[in-house]
Parts: sequence; C-alpha cells; structure tokens
Amino acid sequence: MELSNSFEIHRPIDEAWAVLTDVERIAPCLPGAQLQEIEGDEYRGIVKIKVGPITAQYKGTATFAEKNDDDHRAVLNAKGRDTRGAGNAEAVITADLEALSDTSTRVEVNTDLKVTGKVAQFGRGVMADVSAKIMGQFADNLKAMLDTDSEVSDESADEAPAADQPDEQGAESGPRKVDMPEPKAVDLLDAAGTPVLKRLAPIVGVVVLILILRRLLRK
Repeated sequence: MELSNSFEIHRPIDEAWAVLTDVERIAPCLPGAQLQEIEGDEYRGIVKIKVGPITAQYKGTATFAEKNDDDHRAVLNAKGRDTRGAGNAEAVITADLEALSDTSTRVEVNTDLKVTGKVAQFGRGVMADVSAKIMGQFADNLKAMLDTDSEVSDESADEAPAADQPDEQGAESGPRKVDMPEPKAVDLLDAAGTPVLKRLAPIVGVVVLILILRRLLRK
C-alpha cells in the first residue's frame, strides 16, 4: 500500500537534511522504535506495536538505497519480521526535502508498505490514518529534540573542551551497539481513532473474552 505524509521543520534545508539522514539521532523520535546496533551501512532494531491487548514486536534492518545530498532526497529500504513469527513487513521509504524559506523546510515522505499477519487486517484506509498520526508524533518529537539541542549547544559552545578523537586503529570490528531506551509500543487502535475502534470492537471483545476464560480455567 502507498502512504504519503508531510511535515515542516523550522530549520534551513541543509541542516534539516543532516539531521534526517542521521538515523541514530532521529531513531528516538519515532514512536515505538528502538535502534539497537549499526554495522556498516545497515541499521538494526525493533518496532513495537499494540492491537488492543495484543502486543507485537518487529525485529528488522534498514539501509539507505539512495542518499542524494544535492537534491536532498533519500530512499530507505526497511524490512522486519514479527518475533513470534506471526507476520512480516517491508517498506521503501522515500523522503524529499523542499526549502520553504531560509529557515524552514518541508519534508515529503512516501512509503510503499507491504505487511502480513495481524496488522494486515487494518487495510489501507486505517493504515493511512495510523501513518499520519505517527508521522505527526515523529515531527513533534523531532522539533522538541532540535529545540533542546539548540539550547544545549548555545549554553555549552564556549565551555565544552575539545573531545578526544577516537583511535580508528583500535576500533572494534563487527556491529556497534546503540544505547537507547526500551520503546513504548504504539497502540494502533489509539492511533487510528474511533472509526477503527467501532470496526474492530467485536474482534477485540472476543480476544478479551478468550483471555478471561483462559485465566478462569487455570484457577
């Protein structure tokens, strides 16, 4: 399914481009995501989602298929599998940046998404609503991060000592671990809103009933 979203960043286009192509820096801004390690050009991590009482975790990888500094265009290939084997997801994410002014940039994001398993039951319309809300949360988190970084940079620019340069010869081979907090799962029902709750209420009700019966039978 094809999904399209856009948002604005109050930063010059070159600065916005540098931030958005720094996966390690922006990963904490994406709801439900956790970047765990980096090896070469490959980024590895997880995405957690909830469908009512059911939580799923996708473990996968992402790599840049294209990163054009002149045109400010990036294409990211991502794929993941439910850790319980209940489905998988693949996405080709294309981001195009456009300068709106000397201090503002529009980011257009187009996603070609393929999913199987429980998440696939939502369909394109619902996934578009979910995508829009998550992208909005990502944009808000990104803006907050940039504002915080600017404040910290202004306060410490004259005080911070020069950092020691890493010894490249002593660098360890293999994947580099990323220290990032455990993410909170994205609740798809909450993200999609009332229409989805009405559509899936019978399904969720059955699941809850089954869980209650299982507990009673165990006693």
